[in-house]
Parts: sequence; C-alpha cells; structure tokens
Amino acid sequence: MMISSRLCGLVFGLVSVTSATNVIHYPPKLTNLNNLTFVLNGTGAPGIFNSSITPDSEYGIYNWCNMPHVRTREYLAPSSDYTLKYIEVIQRHHKRTPYASNTFFKEDITWDCTGEGPVYYGKGTVGVTSDPTVVQWSAYTNPENPFTNSVGPGFVGSNCAFPQITTGGINDSYTHGADLRSVYAERLNLSTVLDPSTFKIRVTSNPITSQVSGGLLHGLFPDSSDVAVLIQADAFDSLSASYSCPAADSIFTAYTTGSSNWTEHLVDGAELYEELDAVSGIAENDTAGWHTSFDHYYDNLSAKQCDAKPLPCSVNDTSFCVSQTLADTVFRLGNYEYSYYYRDAFNSTLFSALSYGAWVLELVGHFKEQMAGTSGVRYFHNVAHDDSLGPLLGILQISEMVWPGMGSEIVFELYEAGPSLSNTTASTSNFFLRVLWGGQPMQTSLPLGTNNSGLLDMIPVEDFFDCTVKPGVSAVKGGEETKTNSKLVQSSLSVSNFDTTTAYGDFDLMTL
Repeated sequence: MMISSRLCGLVFGLVSVTSATNVIHYPPKLTNLNNLTFVLNGTGAPGIFNSSITPDSEYGIYNWCNMPHVRTREYLAPSSDYTLKYIEVIQRHHKRTPYASNTFFKEDITWDCTGEGPVYYGKGTVGVTSDPTVVQWSAYTNPENPFTNSVGPGFVGSNCAFPQITTGGINDSYTHGADLRSVYAERLNLSTVLDPSTFKIRVTSNPITSQVSGGLLHGLFPDSSDVAVLIQADAFDSLSASYSCPAADSIFTAYTTGSSNWTEHLVDGAELYEELDAVSGIAENDTAGWHTSFDHYYDNLSAKQCDAKPLPCSVNDTSFCVSQTLADTVFRLGNYEYSYYYRDAFNSTLFSALSYGAWVLELVGHFKEQMAGTSGVRYFHNVAHDDSLGPLLGILQISEMVWPGMGSEIVFELYEAGPSLSNTTASTSNFFLRVLWGGQPMQTSLPLGTNNSGLLDMIPVEDFFDCTVKPGVSAVKGGEETKTNSKLVQSSLSVSNFDTTTAYGDFDLMTL
C-alpha cells in the first residue's frame, strides 16, 4: 500500500539552517539487547563469539565472528511473477586482528601472522609491468629504533598488522562470496568470470576491505584473478562516511557523552572497568577512550576469541584473568551501546541520516537507473565497516539493533512485476524492493509493508522513495543558497519538529 509522504520525516538533506527539521523516530523493540538491567545483571553472550561456524539448525542467530548472510539453504525466493533486476549488497569486512588502539600496552600472548597479511604492489598494463612480483607486508620492530617502545609493544614481537584480515577471515570471505554466487548467479545471469559491465565492487581506503574483497571475489567469480575495485577519495567517500560533518558530530555528542542516558551504563559499569583495567593495565584516568564506551575492550576480547585465542591475563599476575562471564558482559554492553547509538536515542535517526545519507542517495540513484533501463549493472557490492552498516540500519530503522558483526550484510533486491501483475500491484512503476538482513527480509519499525508491519518484503519501490528522497530542496552550503534537483534523504521516523538552533545551539546543518 502506498504511504503518504507526510509520514516520512526529514533525516538528511540540503536544508536551510533556519528551517525546523521534521524527524519521525519509530523506537526499536524492547529486548534484552537494549535492557540495561539485563545487560548488566544477565548471563551469557548475546550470540556466538568464539567460532565462525554456526550450526545449520541455528543459522540466522547472531554470530559476531561470522554473521549470517544470504545462502541457498535458507533463501526464499518471491513469486515467479517477479523478475530480479538488480541487487546491491553492503557488508562489513570479515574477522581480523584488533585495531592497535584496542590492544593493551603489553599483551600476555603472541599473535603470529607468518605467511598471511596484506599484499601491496603496483601494476601496469603491458609487458613486465602487467605481471609484477607479489609483495606481502610483514610487520617487524627493531630494538635500535628508540621510538619503538613509545607506543607499547602490544603483542610482543608480532609480525601482524593491527588490523589485518586473518586467514580465518579470508576463508569466511571466500565462503561468503560462494554463498552469494549460489543464490544470485543464475538469477542475474552471472558468469564465472567477472564482467565489469554487469558487476561492480567498491571498497574503502582501509586496506582490510580490499583484503576481504580478494577472498569474496574468488568465491563469487572463481575464474577471475584480476579485478579492479572502485574507491572514492576520503574527503567525500560515502561508503566509509569519512567526510567531515560537524552537525552530525554535535548531535551524536549531545546524546552520548553529553547525556546521562548514555553515561548511566558507564557509571553502573564502574566495577567492571576496575576488573578489566586490573588485567589490561589501562589507567583509571585514561584519555584514549577506554572508559567512554566499552568499544576498546569489546574489540580486544572478541578478536581473540574469534581467533581461538585465550582471554587475557595480567602480565604482572598471570593468575588474574578476564573470565568468560566478564567477557560476556562486555559483549552485552557493546550491543547495548550500538543499539543506543543508532536506534534507542531519540535523535539517532537524524544522526544516522546526516552521517550516512550520501550513500543512500547513491543507492536510490542506482535503483532509478535500473527502472529507467539506463544501466547494465545487475549487481553492485560494497565492502565496508561496522560504522557504515550501523547508521544504515539506523536510517532503515531496524526493529532490533545489534552491533553489526564480522561479515554482516544488507542486500537490496529490486524486482519488476510481470505482465500478469501489472494491473493489480500497488506500485505505479511495477518495481518492488526487498531488503534482506542476515539473509531474511528485514523487520523494521517503519510504517511500510503489508499492514504497515515494517517488514521490508516486496514493498512498492515508491514507498521506499517516499521515505528517502524528495527533489527540489532549497540548499544552503557555505552560506550560499541554491535550488537543487538533488534528492533529500528522508526517513519514516518520530513525532515532532527538530529545531536545530534551539536544541543544539547555532551550527550549520550543511557544514558537511
């Protein structure tokens, strides 16, 4: 059923700073994931954190190490009256070593990456330049370098990059690609050799997305060995959202570090921090962010467990270790934080749209090209990060928000109704959209789908556009007002006007 555009409130766009912003925020489900009492006092991890393998009988549950994705065993195709015209996939990279900023000053274990790691080299088009020697990086330290110990040894003597995709992560990437091929190759008429006129893949400037692409593409196109990937400059990359957006930053700060709704769980978790700090050696007055969220500890502990490494012990007292119970609590807190960032906080949708609306505009542009018959691309794949999928899930207003684990994917499937349905569908264009999360239609809080159920399963694409785009908006950027034909990313979210000047002071929404 077509929905009225008045149900869709502004979440991102080129707007005058003097205008009030209508934001409709539909809250997520209340579950143990965003129930602070359970998060702090409950038991168990919120899913699998120690293996990439999910038993077939449980496939679809949360697995931080290797999230569920589209594969033949669980895939349910819509009626044969619909033809799949195009898909766009956005996924998080697969499992990796932790970021250096998330390692302890000195770890109690080693992490060896002999024979695995990132590959970097240049390549030309002719002669010897077209077949250079493969160059693989291997990290090392030299005790003669006086700056070596200024940042702490971390994993002592390690030859790994922090981060880099692990061997297990590359294997998961290959399986992910092969599973996608098993579902979409026949439906989209994809060859075993990548055809750049029908398939595109895009990465960010972070090398781990390219590392994942190598494994993924081998599974997707087993007879291809040389592939060009697309990448945008950091200054305006919509996939990583690495561009500057002070408006989004101000909104995010206001509902996190500037709000007791956020700091409550940090205060209540003080004893947990004491236990963790006693093992890690992190100072109570740390200024690197270890105590402004549980992100650092979450990454450290989960990366180790996904790679079958033990939980850490103190280097000063090896009998004092992080217990599994403590680690599980950190994992519950991490998911609680992500739910708050992107769904529970009232202004999370505005933040998500400001920070990630540019990518949605590109997505909608791809849909419209398909509908107009002006593009031959049938499949577009994006390899990104958790802070790419997080705000996208916020824009889509998923009903149950989690921290997007390794390999998390969202699939947008664009269908065209056949002649037998052309006069009976609710779509004026005859195009329909299905959005898959974890391989199944995404359940959202939006008033979309049958009976406004929020299930993004074969909804008229116009309904999606009504909640995401609007032409002819007056734009203010850098003090200059223009009339633009660009789209206005909107979302069906909460109830009242959001006055930027009243709520957050005098800042320009378009200082992006």
